[in-house]
Amino acid sequence: STVTIYGVVDVGFQSLDNGTPAGRFNKIQSGQEAGSRIGFKGVEDLGGGLKANFKLEMGVFADDGKSQGGRTFGRQSYVGLSGDFGAVNFGRQYTPMFIAVDSFDPFGTGLTSGTAGASTSSFGAAAYFEPNVVGPRKDNSVSYSTNNLGGFTASLMYGMGNETPGNMQSGKYMSLGAAYTAGPLFVTAVYSDSQAASGKFATRSSLFAATYDFSVVKLAGAYSYIKDEGTTLAVMKRDVYSIGATIPVSASGSLIANYITNKNKNHNIKDADANQAAIGYTHSLSKRTNVYTSYSYARNGMGANMGSADSSPTFHPVAGGATIKMMNVGIRHMF
Repeated sequence: STVTIYGVVDVGFQSLDNGTPAGRFNKIQSGQEAGSRIGFKGVEDLGGGLKANFKLEMGVFADDGKSQGGRTFGRQSYVGLSGDFGAVNFGRQYTPMFIAVDSFDPFGTGLTSGTAGASTSSFGAAAYFEPNVVGPRKDNSVSYSTNNLGGFTASLMYGMGNETPGNMQSGKYMSLGAAYTAGPLFVTAVYSDSQAASGKFATRSSLFAATYDFSVVKLAGAYSYIKDEGTTLAVMKRDVYSIGATIPVSASGSLIANYITNKNKNHNIKDADANQAAIGYTHSLSKRTNVYTSYSYARNGMGANMGSADSSPTFHPVAGGATIKMMNVGIRHMF
């Protein structure tokens, strides 16, 4: 039986312009590359190959010492069992969709698309691929994941949502994902279905992504179809495409870049396409400490507001048609 204390401290300088007077600022921000956190995880051997597992993970704003989002363990908090059958966990957990996006995004769902708020200061490609109503984690969820079966893994998650009396559809969530790894090749696919807080509108999303490591460059590509019935305008249907690269330039440094485009498929909503281009560099000072820098440029049509977040609970509060420019320079230490 073991218990491990671990964490991340990530702080840096951020310059942001999201196209509004109130959205232009320079700040010291926490969690630009990865959300600052402290966590506790443990495993107990119950015999016969059966184990009990738990994780409690607290988000921290390292720039001012406050807790993330007003929750004690708001990043993850779950307990479960694992064995030859796989693993079953209960609690607040990452969704299969977010795990998949994190696996192919060269920026690791960080450094681009966001400003400091209820989550980390950046959201990376997840700002485009993860529908607003879902978010990266689900409360009151149960998940099942297989063991590695010759490079193949699968996962299933069901979320009870907000557990609102008289409206059990409120925030309900279901997702199924699979992945396959064979040497330099990685392929993943995920489907998710999430209900809005009202329980009357659903967001459905399908994702297909792959990466291939050529040693001199690691390429990543992804496609997602998202149908959101919960928008204030109308049913939003969109295609999202991404292409990215990680290029080692030394034993310690890598150049990272990606391009994401969001194509509106609902002709009743005009000029709702959006795109983002980003470039960055990370340099390892040791196995646990690295420095980084990045620049991202997101452009929206008048009917789109992708690619930024502020201190409000929603992911995309910027006005339609906004152009967002963001530059980061920081340091991350893991322990």
